[in-house]
Amino acid sequence: MSENGEEKLIAMARQIAKNLGHNENMADDILQIFSNFDGRFREKLSEKLSDGDPRTLEQILKSLDRQISQYVTADHPIWSDAADAAAFLDAVDELVDAVRDWTPMASEKAVAACLDRADDLLQQSMFRLETEFRTLIERGGESFDLTHFQNGEATANYSFGSEEDDEDDDGGELIGEEQQIPVAHPITDYDYIIDPLPSGTINDLQEIAKRMVVAGYGKDCSHVYSSCRREFLEESLSRLGLQKLSMEEVQKTPWTDLEDEIDRWNKAANVALRILFPSERRLCDRVFLGFSSAADLSFMEVCRGSTTQLLNFADAVAIGSRAPEKLFKVLDVFETLRDLMPEFEAVFSDQYCLFLRNEANTIWKHLGEAIRGIFTELENLIRRDPAKVPVPGGGLHPITRYVMNYLRAACRSRQSLEQVFEEGMAPRSGNDYRRLDDRSMNSSSLSVQIEWIMNLLESNLESKSKIYRDPALCSVFMMNNGRYIVQKVQDNELGSLLGDDWIRKHTAKVRLFQVNYQRSSWNKVLGALKQDHSAVGSNGAPRAMKEKLKLFNMYFDEIWKAQSTWVIFDEQLREEMKISLVKNLSLPYQSFLGRFQNLPDIGRHEKHIKYSVEDLEARIYELFQGRVGSAGARK
Repeated sequence: MSENGEEKLIAMARQIAKNLGHNENMADDILQIFSNFDGRFREKLSEKLSDGDPRTLEQILKSLDRQISQYVTADHPIWSDAADAAAFLDAVDELVDAVRDWTPMASEKAVAACLDRADDLLQQSMFRLETEFRTLIERGGESFDLTHFQNGEATANYSFGSEEDDEDDDGGELIGEEQQIPVAHPITDYDYIIDPLPSGTINDLQEIAKRMVVAGYGKDCSHVYSSCRREFLEESLSRLGLQKLSMEEVQKTPWTDLEDEIDRWNKAANVALRILFPSERRLCDRVFLGFSSAADLSFMEVCRGSTTQLLNFADAVAIGSRAPEKLFKVLDVFETLRDLMPEFEAVFSDQYCLFLRNEANTIWKHLGEAIRGIFTELENLIRRDPAKVPVPGGGLHPITRYVMNYLRAACRSRQSLEQVFEEGMAPRSGNDYRRLDDRSMNSSSLSVQIEWIMNLLESNLESKSKIYRDPALCSVFMMNNGRYIVQKVQDNELGSLLGDDWIRKHTAKVRLFQVNYQRSSWNKVLGALKQDHSAVGSNGAPRAMKEKLKLFNMYFDEIWKAQSTWVIFDEQLREEMKISLVKNLSLPYQSFLGRFQNLPDIGRHEKHIKYSVEDLEARIYELFQGRVGSAGARK
């Protein structure tokens, strides 16, 4: 019954063609038209294809040419009408099927000629699909507001995803269409995905991509897709404030300007790797659903330019000057890239993106090399700092203040520096290691590096101390700088790296400098007060004591005059020094005055007593005032 009914329908088509006055081949055209509305006609059409008659293929191509040409030549977007879009895709499907079915018989001359015509028609169809594909992306992208990325801020209405999309997606938070009130907030939470195209547009693109890939035009589809989406990413980075600079331009940029550019780069890199690229990955997978290779290729082409821009900037920073003051911004770039390596691995996981992962890892290592190079330059800076002009009053030397504050600031990034030096610590010579203690040999690479710099600083200061002709002032200089070093090391990461033993050792050195100072300055003063036992009981005792007192006064005045201009920057150390001096001088002086005042005929000798004990102590408390202003303030 069913077969008999189908034969009647075919006979009806032939009768319609005969009544219209055309040849009977027109029945096949009518059958082609009917097949769009009833599957039974499509089955019969396939049966006719299987008979291998080239005239059948020619008839099919004529029919498809009429259908497709009206869409290919249309002066309006086909996808502005859903029915037109569906009819066009159906015609393309039939054309692709026909080419596939007849290709095995291409050895026949007539069939080969028809297939050439079919390929031309297919190419025209693909060109028009490509145009429609581009139009859909461009128009869909117009509804996405890029301003929510400006200056590192985002707004709430950044997704066009449907509720169904939200349920299917498990990669991050999607904001539904119902949330359309824009609320700007800084981008601090990167755990969300954006849909830069409406869901309906994505479905249309998916249908077009499927036809182009099946027809062998997958690369063309990927190309037009990537060219459109690439513009979106570039514009997004621009909205984040990132300039499109070449490596040469980055290296020529003044450092103060480059510091601001690095801040913008850090924000842009985070947004790109954690929001934009994952969102593009998701969009590619949806558009090229079922065609992973096309999706991977398209994603690589979309992100390659923006990723290269980000990586080239980081590489330009890495190969730039090794000036010590650049450490902290280079560390910023190093840490940002390090923290984003999991994102590089996750987002660029396919074969096409392998070179981007490798490049990111290589440039990250370049940044580590740059950081190590900066520390080497710091070492050179300490070595080259000249020992020509002494700091007035034996005060704090600028190199001490610079190096210690620099290291304290650097060690706030201890974890990063540990990583840098563990991965690339260059071996030092045996002579270098002999200057480090046993603890350092078993410490982390960063600890060894820091202690090496401290040794260089200490050696440099020792060289500078030799400029002072007065040994006592030399000791004051070393005491000041040693005290400052110990204080800067205590209670922070720097002290943790160097260890308690190091701190105790250098605290003891400061005390030794105190002892050396007192010995070289005041021993001769105390020597003048010592009792001369050979003169006791003789007539020469009064004269000897008078000479001793004169000598004491002279020595004391000389020292006071000189050392009242010396400086001890640390208030506690200064007070400790004065108390120690009072203790060491007052009692011997008081004892001496007691013996002197017991001399016979004291009235003749009292005029030689220049200072009372109280006066002496008052004068001692006037020492180390540092009245010369160039000794440097403590910071």
